Amino acid sequence: MTARPGADQVTLVQEESSVSGRIRLFEMTFSRIKLGIGLLPVVAIPFAWFYSQTNGSATLLAWVWIYIVLVVILVVMHRSYVRDRITKPDSEVFKKWRDLLQKFALLHGTAMTASVIVTMENKTLEVSLAHYLILALIITTNATHQAPVLGVFFRFFITGWIPSAFLMYWIFSDMWQIFLPISLVFSAVISRHAFIAHRYFVQQIRFEERSVLLAREYKAAKDEAEAALFAKNQFLTTASHDLRQPVHAMGLLIATIHLRNKDASLEPLLDDLRSSVRSVNQMFNSLLDLSKIEAGIVQTQPVPIELRAFVNDTATLFREEANSRNLQLRFRWPKAQVVVLADPALLRQALSNLVHNALRYTQRGGILIGVRRRAQQWQVEVWDTGIGVAEEEQAKIYSPFFRNEHAWRVDTAGHGLGLSVVARCAERMGASYGLSSRLGRGSRFWLRLPAGSSRFIPAAFSELEPVWRAVQPDAKPFHGNCLVLEDDPQASAAWLALLKAWGLNTRAATRASEAFALLDEGFAPQVILCDQRLRSGESGFDILRALLTRCPAAHGAMVSGEFNSPELLEAESEGYLVLRKPLEANDLRAVLSQWLPVSNSPSCSQ
Repeated sequence: MTARPGADQVTLVQEESSVSGRIRLFEMTFSRIKLGIGLLPVVAIPFAWFYSQTNGSATLLAWVWIYIVLVVILVVMHRSYVRDRITKPDSEVFKKWRDLLQKFALLHGTAMTASVIVTMENKTLEVSLAHYLILALIITTNATHQAPVLGVFFRFFITGWIPSAFLMYWIFSDMWQIFLPISLVFSAVISRHAFIAHRYFVQQIRFEERSVLLAREYKAAKDEAEAALFAKNQFLTTASHDLRQPVHAMGLLIATIHLRNKDASLEPLLDDLRSSVRSVNQMFNSLLDLSKIEAGIVQTQPVPIELRAFVNDTATLFREEANSRNLQLRFRWPKAQVVVLADPALLRQALSNLVHNALRYTQRGGILIGVRRRAQQWQVEVWDTGIGVAEEEQAKIYSPFFRNEHAWRVDTAGHGLGLSVVARCAERMGASYGLSSRLGRGSRFWLRLPAGSSRFIPAAFSELEPVWRAVQPDAKPFHGNCLVLEDDPQASAAWLALLKAWGLNTRAATRASEAFALLDEGFAPQVILCDQRLRSGESGFDILRALLTRCPAAHGAMVSGEFNSPELLEAESEGYLVLRKPLEANDLRAVLSQWLPVSNSPSCSQ
């Protein structure tokens, strides 16, 4: 049922507004009345002056005093209102001043009618018509500007226009049959206009109130989301080491079992176990990569990068996997040198995730990595002949934790984080990204990077990264001594099992005193692997530097599951190798193959 727009309905709308909203409406009306009182003498006094020319100056003087009194009353009201707004609650202020303003509106309207009564005699028809036209103009403007508070306007209207309309019977005695009906129609139109204007003002106030409320709710939700994001990132940051530790131990133990296994029937089970651990590792990496990017921990440092060598190094990580699955991994390069401006770490992460994603969902055919020019940019594309992405799902494919229905059928080990990390990396670098795909026919994922200058390509960032990852494990045993500083019993046992299986004479320590005790006993390591977070509270990096000072010919590396530890950042900045847990056995073997000396001569000073 729809109610008829009327006084009751409009009043109800006003009452439903908040107290602060009604105060706003009141102040709109108050401002209009102050303006009207200030302008009225400009309009009315010329008529009073004209009338005084024929009827004496007493009329003009009376008018001057009337408006002086009105102005004084208005000034006093305004000052009192400002004082009440400071010292009293809104609800009390509104109730008091709405009543006072309604009374003032009666006085204001009465003054309007008085101007007609005082000047009724000895006026020409033209002057009377002009007087009424000015009154009608004043009423019309106030019907809009006083309408925020209807009670004020209608008191002004009833006392300022209705009596004047009926006075037409005497002022226009010969034509009142024409003017009086016109004035009554005008009254109805103005009343209707006032209702419409009032409804508009109320809707504006309520809209502003809703906007403020929504803004507050949005800010509260945003603050809550940011707090939750910070808490999540903080948790992952502090728990990173502990979360990765068991996965790291499992990976080393699986590699050890694989080396010692003589039962061919166990190979498929070991492969499945290795794949499961790799899946968990990928989940940790994706989660922590995403957290690092969202938390702003990853600092973007764009530099010119020669893309051909960079992509070849990145793709080396996946070449063996592609070969083992009979998938082709091909490249297509332009003839010109390709130099882009990008952050090396973010670009490597994005490209690795794109190639890994393509391999995961491609069962036959292959992967093509191509580069093409796009105006002042280079577009890196990763094509695959995999399952593709449905058109309705392409807009969500870069969202965290999203995996399309067909992806679940091919590989249930994914977590929907790889492509979201690509998106975050691209956004941090200021690069654009996207895809085109046909379901069942394959996909093309791309990154578009600004072109750089080949004159400013820096030297390699680390002599061991990313080349060492591409080295395949050698079946020949190592010869040498290795010292591992690890306080977790499971991880320590896994280190010893794997390194001894590779032929290394390995010792383990849980703290600095134990490590130096081994050196004092004559143990001379060629390789020192040191965990950063030790339960003794000691800094693994400080211990590594002390051990390398004692054994200057040895090679050393930090091994940790943390990604933003100040000590690890300092270690990397000083040129030390930092290996991240969970550590792949192949990657570890690649490092050792570069470090271990041919001879087995002592390398520590006694």
